[in-house]
Amino acid sequence: MITIQLTDRQEEIIKIVKELGPIKGDDIADKLGLVRATLRPDLAFLTKTGILDARPRVGYYYSGKGISSLVIEEVKKIKVKEMKAVPAVINVDCSVYDAVVNLFLLDVGSMFIVSEGGLLEGVVSRKDLLKIAMGQMDIHKIPITIVMTRMPNIVTVTMEESLWSAAQKIVDHEIDALPVVRPIKRNGREGLEVMGRVTKTTVTKAFVELGLDKITLKRGGES
Repeated sequence: MITIQLTDRQEEIIKIVKELGPIKGDDIADKLGLVRATLRPDLAFLTKTGILDARPRVGYYYSGKGISSLVIEEVKKIKVKEMKAVPAVINVDCSVYDAVVNLFLLDVGSMFIVSEGGLLEGVVSRKDLLKIAMGQMDIHKIPITIVMTRMPNIVTVTMEESLWSAAQKIVDHEIDALPVVRPIKRNGREGLEVMGRVTKTTVTKAFVELGLDKITLKRGGES
């Protein structure tokens, strides 16, 4: 949860800077009838949060960043590695029937298909399996490789990418889940190892936890 606390004095400082900025710290103190040393913690807090900016020999000025934009900046700092879920994977040798069973047992919308060496080979969604299951073929005999989307046509995300970037990929490509991967060489093959997954639920959970309704603005009282 992000908590941004603004005291009455900090709000008054912002008001002064908005109206008179750029303005030096001594002048702000004079407007409030205080000494500069008293304001030092408040000015440090307001510049650290990005609400105010400061330039040497020029003074303080309002950055134009409201609370909402500050929250968005914080959200963009969240890394995929902080929010990723356990990957739902099945072996490339599985049948469509095996995939359907695992899909319901794991209660997921998509599964990642991996080789014996753990390299990403494909991805299959609930929609893909539903289409093939509605046909007249025996899904016990159909290999999952017939249904899956293969590399390199799989949209992936890395551990160090932002969750914001992952969410954009999910929206842009209209998919339910992204495999979190890292490059690896195994058994003489180069490929991608599945380290986790990011889904629509992952993104929703993060935005619920870090959304604007989690911001607490505390007014009144001196810090």
